[in-house]
Amino acid sequence: MSFSLPPIVKQAERLLVEIEKAVRSFPRYEKYGCGSDLRAQARKVTVLTHRAWRQQRDRLVLIGRLIHEIDELKILLQLGVRLRAFASFRQFEMLARLASDIGKQAGGWKRQHPTTQNAQAGSAPAQRGQILSTPAASLYEAHA
Repeated sequence: MSFSLPPIVKQAERLLVEIEKAVRSFPRYEKYGCGSDLRAQARKVTVLTHRAWRQQRDRLVLIGRLIHEIDELKILLQLGVRLRAFASFRQFEMLARLASDIGKQAGGWKRQHPTTQNAQAGSAPAQRGQILSTPAASLYEAHA
């Protein structure tokens, strides 16, 4: 029996590997500060993509957490570029694009799994909107 990982999981793994490679070339101070945080955050993103892919029951909650962790990773990447920790801007740009692509896929994944409240609303017949104004209210607004 063979299975194939979804693209978001493959990209998260690739991002983790690329961040590990990038941090190796960081200056010593950034390697143990910002670099350590980047590596840990990339691991969180990778683990969450695997969990969200495998677990049907808590998938929506895990995808929400995944989106949050991806945003944190993007912030750490921005910090790294401001500290000039990356070997080149090109290296940062490649990592930022990977993180952005994973974020887009996570957002799409979330839209594929609507919340129960939205799913119930989709099955209900369409209703006419309520009129919240009365003729008396219109007269009041005209005099105000």
